[in-house]
Amino acid sequence: MHYSYKLLLCVFVVVDVFQNAIVLGAYDDTNEDDDGDPLKGKIIIQVGDRNDKHLLQNYAQLMAGVKPEIRQIGSDDDDDDGSHNQIETEQRIPVNLDLLNKTASKKEASMKRFTCHSCDQPDCSLRAPCTDGIQCWSSHSRDSNGKDFFSRGCTNRLDQVPFFCGTGSGTGNHVTLGRTHSKRNAGAGQYKFDCCMGDYCNNRSFPLLPPIVNDEPSGILSSVFVWKLALAVVAPIVVLGMAAIGVVLLMRSNHRKRLVALRSLHSDVLYSGTSDDLLGVTAAGDSTLREYLGGQSLTSGSGSGLPLLIQRTLAKQISLAECIGRGRYGEVWRAVWHGENIAVKIFFSRDEASWTRETDIYSTYLLRHENILGYIGSDMMSQNSCTQLWLITHYHPLGSLYDQLNRASLTPLQMAKLCYSFLNGLVHLHTEISGTQGKPGIAHRDIKSKNILMKPNWSCCIADFGLAVTHSRLTDSMDVPPNPRVGTKRYMAPEVIDESINMSSFESLRLADMYATGLVLWEICWRTISNGIAEQYKLPYHDLVPNDPSFEDMRKVVCIDQQRPIIPNRWSSDVILSGLAKVLRECWHKNPHVRLPALRVKKTLVKLALTISPNETPSSWLHAVSD
Repeated sequence: MHYSYKLLLCVFVVVDVFQNAIVLGAYDDTNEDDDGDPLKGKIIIQVGDRNDKHLLQNYAQLMAGVKPEIRQIGSDDDDDDGSHNQIETEQRIPVNLDLLNKTASKKEASMKRFTCHSCDQPDCSLRAPCTDGIQCWSSHSRDSNGKDFFSRGCTNRLDQVPFFCGTGSGTGNHVTLGRTHSKRNAGAGQYKFDCCMGDYCNNRSFPLLPPIVNDEPSGILSSVFVWKLALAVVAPIVVLGMAAIGVVLLMRSNHRKRLVALRSLHSDVLYSGTSDDLLGVTAAGDSTLREYLGGQSLTSGSGSGLPLLIQRTLAKQISLAECIGRGRYGEVWRAVWHGENIAVKIFFSRDEASWTRETDIYSTYLLRHENILGYIGSDMMSQNSCTQLWLITHYHPLGSLYDQLNRASLTPLQMAKLCYSFLNGLVHLHTEISGTQGKPGIAHRDIKSKNILMKPNWSCCIADFGLAVTHSRLTDSMDVPPNPRVGTKRYMAPEVIDESINMSSFESLRLADMYATGLVLWEICWRTISNGIAEQYKLPYHDLVPNDPSFEDMRKVVCIDQQRPIIPNRWSSDVILSGLAKVLRECWHKNPHVRLPALRVKKTLVKLALTISPNETPSSWLHAVSD
């Protein structure tokens, strides 16, 4: 099979060589001698066996006029039959290229010549004869902008004919040839040549080009392209975004399901109290108020706070907005809960006792009062692997009484409203209410201007019950929190500073509150305008102790020197300020039993307030507040 294929290929090569010899011989129509036949009647002589690659290479060299050679065929080009030493000899017939050019020139010289019209682009307006032409032609071209160009001329050389006219057909001396190139869109350019053989045969109409075909207007094409490009860019982004949203929603849904399953699994252990030997585990953020409040069941009671079941999930519904205050024991944040602003007091973990105490005090029955800070709930949160203790209350944007006194001075009426609302809340706090669900008496133990919050209508409310103490007259028991925290040294009563106070007596603690109350009332009166004059805000004992006094500083000033805040002389010319000055001296007396109770101070203030507004009682201010 292999030798048959080689034999067939050799036959094709020999036939092709004979055809070229015949063509070359026919090209020379003079046929004067044997030199017109470049092959001289000779053919390839092949000796021995050869492979296909060498056969084709020798044939190509023969057509190019290369001299024949004898080649030793190596092992790289032989067949697999092991014939490594075969020698083949081939005799190649050299082709005389000069003879070919001479023959072509003789044929070109013997061809008939014509006279043609000749004119240049673009409109072929100026004509001139073109002589000695082998062919005449006329052309019509169109550039990329759609502009037409016309020209005529002649071809003088035989080798230029294929480039202008290609091949054609015709009869006689007038042969019409043509060459056309065009594309559908005019942006690519078009041209067409009509060729002929005869004198002035190109004196006729120019060839016609096909009309310009635009599939769509350019504006539509550009807009469609822009839309396709935008779709190609946006579509993957939209698909990926939707896939990402779907994944996030799926993960959140699975997370919520796991939380619900955990809560339902441990709800009996946490709240039923039937499995004392099991360890209760809660998810991060769940409240454990029952543990800190001794297992007592808390309800809203008089409305001071939410039920415990709602408090469990309260923190998860709250979004912290901004920090509005920082102190020694924690931070205060403005937060949003169901679209409403609330205040969140976040205790540091070391001050857990204060958070527990405030939660207990705020959950007391009948504590809710218009001059006591409104309580919403308490909760525990796990934030960055740290436990946070939250106390959620009402939000008052004006801040504390301390902030208000620093901002602006007070009119006598504003002073009376502030003092009355403050004393009204203190009376409710100190008073014990008897009954089936009564209210115990509460001593605040940390009264100061920073723990009194301002309301928009110039009333105020008492806050911060971390040190508060409760007392029940029926059981004659007092609940003192095991809290190492102490009050503010500047506002401490003399008996507290020198540690002579009887901590087992609730009355002693209430009288200590009255000493601090006298200092707060002095701060309010100090900023009240009298005779057109108002002093700049000052803290009590501002001229006697530093900004952060120690126990020794306060003991020297209050207990040893028995000094008290300054009462300006101008107060004596003002009826209400002079009356309050007498009350202040009794409130901060060194003997606790001489001090006035909160109710007595409140009644005195009412009498003084009638001198300011005889037709309006201070109690009507609070009704206006609640409305």
